[in-house]
Amino acid sequence: MHVAVLASGSGTNLQALLDTCQGRAPARVVLVASNKPSARALERARAAGVATAVIEDPTDGQKMIELLQAHQVELVVLAGYLKLVPESVVEAYRDRMINIHPALLPSFGGHGMYGHRVHEAVLASGATVSGATVHLVSAEYDKGPIVAQWPVPVAADDTAESLAARILKVEHQLLPAVVLAAARAGRVVRLVGRKGGFDGCEQSRSVAEGLVST
Repeated sequence: MHVAVLASGSGTNLQALLDTCQGRAPARVVLVASNKPSARALERARAAGVATAVIEDPTDGQKMIELLQAHQVELVVLAGYLKLVPESVVEAYRDRMINIHPALLPSFGGHGMYGHRVHEAVLASGATVSGATVHLVSAEYDKGPIVAQWPVPVAADDTAESLAARILKVEHQLLPAVVLAAARAGRVVRLVGRKGGFDGCEQSRSVAEGLVST
């Protein structure tokens, strides 16, 4: 499966995906694109020999579709991409575009909820559990159907920085697991348990751990 990754920042989730997919035929990152020419994610891609592109106008859906089609992309992964994907692109890659979010959606998502803002909101709410979510992309921020989740307990002495660091570690396992599952099945596979809530997250985590360890 040919995978494209869109990223706006340092690209640690991209690196985790590159490391996991290396030598695994079912999934191959063929393109990394960013709206920021200086994004570290582009450097990581070049170091891995992956094609890169700068998205000069994130609102130009047609150009984005043409770019993805030129690389025969079958799955689009948003990994820290901070721009809203044009609706035409979402439609063109319906059920073939996923995003990773550093909280347990549907809570703590939406426009402006990214990075430490998310973790600060979690701590301010008094929540005892946070985590990471992979979901299908829709026309709205963080609103698409949930594919997989991984819970992370919130410690009494957590700061936004400490919570972010622990969640990032599970993101680096959850995202590759979802991509590998999609590559093996030929489509995005829902890993989250039917029960939902914490039990569903735990089931999703267990499945993801098994996928990345094989």
